[in-house]
Amino acid sequence: MNNKQSSQDQFLAKIAALKEKSGVDLSTGEDLSLAVMNLISLEEHFFFTGVKTHKDEYFDTVQEIRELRKSLLKELMPNHEGETWCISKHLLSTTMRLVEVGNKLQSEGKKAEAKKMFEHAYKVYSVFWALKLKLISGSTIKNVAAGSTTLEDLVSKLADCCDE
Repeated sequence: MNNKQSSQDQFLAKIAALKEKSGVDLSTGEDLSLAVMNLISLEEHFFFTGVKTHKDEYFDTVQEIRELRKSLLKELMPNHEGETWCISKHLLSTTMRLVEVGNKLQSEGKKAEAKKMFEHAYKVYSVFWALKLKLISGSTIKNVAAGSTTLEDLVSKLADCCDE
């Protein structure tokens, strides 16, 4: 067995152990992560509105939204290390933007391009969950993503929001 296969086997064993140990249900976390994504988007919209209208109250609102986003992200990432807090925020932000681009493409009738954006979004979102669950570290994201077992498969195996 080569090193790549061995590391994939270890990765899959981690997933199985995590599911068995805690019966991982990501549905609440998924909802919370989507809320954080929307708060990040709101921060951006209030910023741009403040700049475009020259009204400082929009910048005050950005700060209020930012504080809420920080507290909710802390619930998602209570035990972060190094840059994983910011990495998580940017992974969620990127996911949201890619979904938005996909939605726009979809509404323009560009279904194939939209699907590609949605696939990119899910891959980025999967990296977030793998990092959150400490199945990978910041330094091993590239190695895991390059393997034959994809991070998207990981999230699908762990999360079934309809399984009650």
